[in-house]
Amino acid sequence: MLTIVLASSSPYRRELLSRFKLPFDVFSPDIDETPLMDEKAKDISFRLAREKVFKVANHYPNSLIIGSDQTAECQNQIIEKPNTHENAIKQLQFLGGKIATFYTSLCLLNTKTKQVQECVIDFEVKYKELNREIIESYLLKEQAYNCVGSIKSEGLGITLLEYIKGEDPTALVGLPLIKLSNMLRNEGVLF
Repeated sequence: MLTIVLASSSPYRRELLSRFKLPFDVFSPDIDETPLMDEKAKDISFRLAREKVFKVANHYPNSLIIGSDQTAECQNQIIEKPNTHENAIKQLQFLGGKIATFYTSLCLLNTKTKQVQECVIDFEVKYKELNREIIESYLLKEQAYNCVGSIKSEGLGITLLEYIKGEDPTALVGLPLIKLSNMLRNEGVLF
């Protein structure tokens, strides 16, 4: 039996993976997430998901290692985690009334067979018009500083959105469970 390993420090990804009711380990990869010169948001997400998996592979032979990463872009500007209250305010002021595309990459590595499965899920999000009062009120209730786009769509952040368009709502939270379930089935893991 192969050990399932989540290559992430994200509590959101951990919660999502736990929905499968499968035992898994968590190992936080220490990688540099700085974008490369002229790298696009989608490419950043894809590269980082892959890097996380291969970094963790050194510690887990005979395992299925899951890596995921998320970036977004709006008007050709890369949107990342704000990390601070002030950055979240600026980000939400910028995103208000606009459409952002979120890219959630998924990589699954079987360290025994060296088989890699990977994909990128695109998700379109339209933010409502947001004034400073709405933004401050939201951030007081839900500090989404470690979330790309400064909102938690699975929480109160959904109230800041006009619509979301995508094939898997869990991709927007950070781990596309529909694609992951198919990848795990390909590796003989049944639910």
